[in-house]
Amino acid sequence: MVVSNLLGFHYNSGSHVLELIKMERNRLFWASRRGMLELDLILLPFLDKVYPGLSDEDKVRYQKLLDSEDQDMFAWFLRREDPQDPELLKIVRIIRETRQQVLQETR
Repeated sequence: MVVSNLLGFHYNSGSHVLELIKMERNRLFWASRRGMLELDLILLPFLDKVYPGLSDEDKVRYQKLLDSEDQDMFAWFLRREDPQDPELLKIVRIIRETRQQVLQETR
């Protein structure tokens, strides 16, 4: 049996592989926790509800987004401005577009 981790890499299944996937999920969870509560309220539900269904390319974009400054992400999610990087813009748009869906699912 082949298992995909959160980055889209495929491994033969086994308990050590499942542990690696769990560790990757934890890493993303902690990287998604930010210094601003407002960002936590956007990113953590997105990671839980939407991220698992993203394409491998969009998962890489999300991980790249996590390297951004909190103030920049806050402005992007509030639609005050858009990222200059087209790759970041794509994942920011996905997060913006799925925000209502995520809010409904968490209630």
